[in-house]
Amino acid sequence: MEIYSTEEQQVDAIKQFWKDYGTSILIGAVVGLGGLYSWNYYSDMKVAQAEEASQAFQALTTKSTDEAALLAGVAEFSKNHDQKGYLALLDLIVAKTAVEAKDYTKAEEVLKKVIATKPSAGLDMIATLRLARVQAEQGQIDAGLATLEQVTDKAFLAQREELKGDFFVRQGEVDKAKTAYQTAVDNGGVVTSPALKIKLDNLNQA
Repeated sequence: MEIYSTEEQQVDAIKQFWKDYGTSILIGAVVGLGGLYSWNYYSDMKVAQAEEASQAFQALTTKSTDEAALLAGVAEFSKNHDQKGYLALLDLIVAKTAVEAKDYTKAEEVLKKVIATKPSAGLDMIATLRLARVQAEQGQIDAGLATLEQVTDKAFLAQREELKGDFFVRQGEVDKAKTAYQTAVDNGGVVTSPALKIKLDNLNQA
């Protein structure tokens, strides 16, 4: 689905951001606490940990096609590192792998974990959108719609409304689907999901 492709682009952008700047951000945060000689050792330690986390994360992302190696690697990463951004990205990869294997229970568990940790950079919103989709795949449309109400970031409004429209179509709620699709269009959804306009036109012509 186009909306899923959009989420993938967002995840890739966030992933690249962390690869490029994650270490620098963590270093900056530590240095910002400094200025006193007593912080020097602490700063050096945090810098080393940040660099190790960055390297471990990049190594793990190359194993995303090997489920067993990925799960083992994520567990090891979680034990050794506490960076929420990296952990959330890895969990999204684990959830995606579970969905591809049609293990929706596992995917739901992992996505709820991501949401609960409240990672930054919109990762919690992406996880919430994906959780709603996983619930719908299990026939839990009402649960999926309720989950979508937790998507409150305006940057994800169009994606939320398009997905709501998809769910309403599956329930036979044509008028509600039209409203949701139109809201998505009004918020720029066609730019990232060209299929959105087709969905709305099909309903209007029905």
